[in-house]
Order: sequence, then C-alpha cells, then structure tokens
Amino acid sequence: MTDPSLPGSHGHSIADVERDTGLAKDTLRVWERRYGFPSPARDPQGERRYSDDDLARLRHVRRLLDAGHRPGRVVALPLAQLLALDTQPSAGRMQAPAENGWPEGADWLALMQRMDAAGLRDALQRSLAERGLARTVTDTVAPLSVQVGLAWLDGRLAVPEEHLFSEAVQQVLRPALAQAMAARPSQPPRVLLTTVPGEPHSLGLLMAECLLVLEGCETVPLGVQTPLVDISRAAVAARADVVALGFSAMQSAREVQTQLARLREALPPEVALWAGGRGVAGRRPRLAPRAHWPLPRLQDIAVAVARWRAEAAQRASAAARTA
Repeated sequence: MTDPSLPGSHGHSIADVERDTGLAKDTLRVWERRYGFPSPARDPQGERRYSDDDLARLRHVRRLLDAGHRPGRVVALPLAQLLALDTQPSAGRMQAPAENGWPEGADWLALMQRMDAAGLRDALQRSLAERGLARTVTDTVAPLSVQVGLAWLDGRLAVPEEHLFSEAVQQVLRPALAQAMAARPSQPPRVLLTTVPGEPHSLGLLMAECLLVLEGCETVPLGVQTPLVDISRAAVAARADVVALGFSAMQSAREVQTQLARLREALPPEVALWAGGRGVAGRRPRLAPRAHWPLPRLQDIAVAVARWRAEAAQRASAAARTA
C-alpha cells in the first residue's frame, strides 16, 4: 500500500483521479490488481484514497498512453522512469499532421489555451460550411485530436482545455449528424456503436457515427463502457447487422483481444464485429468466419461498409439461387 502522504488528511478519491486524468475508475481498479499500481490507501469507510504522488504518476501514465505506449510497459514504472520516457521520442508516439497539411493547427490550439469556447465552436462551424461533414471529421477534427493529444503530452494544454475541445466538437457535430440523418434514407447495415468497460473515450465513436450515417447506415449509439453482456443483448434487440467498438491506446493488446473474443462468442454469428481506433492499429483481421475486422483509421469505415454490402448481396444472390 502506498505511503499515504495525502493532501490534508483525506487524499484524492477515485472519482477525483478519474476527473483529473481521464482514466476510468474500472481501469484504475484493473491496474491495481494486474500491475500493483496504483495501490491507494483506504479511509475508515474502506474507500480508496490516492496520494499526490499517485496522482502525479497517473498523469504521466496517461500522457504516455496517449503517446502510443501500452499499459503493461508503463503503468508500474516509477515516476523517474515515466519522466524519462515522457521526454524521449518513441516509435509509438502519435505523429502530428504535416505542417503544410495542417497550417491552421496553431490557431485552433490558441483558442483552447484562451478557453475560447465560442471561438472554437465558430471555427468548427466554418469548417462544416466550407468542407462539409465528412471532411470536417477526417480533415479537421481527426487531425486536431492528434494535435490536442500532442499538446497535452508536452504540457501546452491541460485537462480543462482538452475537455473544452471535446465538448465543442460534440456540440457542433451532433446537430450536423442529425441533419445528415434527416437528409437521407438509411439502408443496411444497421450498426450498433459503443465501447467496452474501461474505455471512456467517446469522441471517436461520434466521428465514426458521422461517417457511417454519410454512408447511409442506420446507427444505434449506446455511448461508452457498455458491459459485454449488455452489448450482446442490445445487438439482438436492435436487430443490428454490425457491432462497432472503439479502442484507444489505453488498453493492452491482450485486453483488446480478450474483449473481442468474448463478445464474438456472445454475439449471434450473423452479426459482424468491427473494432476501430488506435487500440487496433497494426492488427490484422481474424480470418475465422465473421470474427472481427480492425478499422484503425476513419477512412476504413467506407471500405468496411462497401465490403459488408457486397457480402450481403452475395448471400442474398446465393439464397435466391437455392430457393
């Protein structure tokens, strides 16, 4: 158990740590069991209390995860080693968009640093007007998300500015998504979107939903951190053709594979399973029939939809020939 060295006599609650670092409570508990850190003290009621040292280490762990490191390699490291990793380039770090492909990046970050929520929303609205929804997602919000992660990593942005960005994107994209839904009839596949427990990132799901709707898909968004058994039940109740999950780099390769294998077993065989996000980057699709398909880039969504529709047409044609 950690030396209490707590601020005052109370320390930080698990909810405090979640708000400060963005690390989900379930993630903190899993790390405690698996890696032995964090190992918080307990108050008289048995509630976890985290020290300032715990919080400092967890902030750096989060920074390194966002840079592409895996939990198993960094969670248990002492602060000195975390600091050393945090200041060195890594093959797993996010890469910023090329300067000539993202000339306005500094202007966007300046809006966040000033906490200019209205200015940020206005800039996003201008992007929508000039580029449309699809290109705003792929050419503005996606690269800006990388810039925000890099700025948070090197200390130019803090948690409030990061949250401001996420809220502004959601406030602008959700009405645009509703308009896109109303403007076109939906067709298969019907896609259920969510994340597994311990995966709190929602912005990737929203961007994916925008692109799915623009491909004419009907979407069933469940938000984040849905238990596997509930995902399976919801897929059946919603008559989903596809379950699409988002994975950030926060989860280990083993956790991702385990979650996907368990869900694949629980889902009806006719329901396809897609896994998107940086947590599946570099993975190959499992070749077992209808196991899962990795979509690490937003641009992969259109390809996946086209592939699903082609396979569905082949199945319908085969069924007609045998009828």
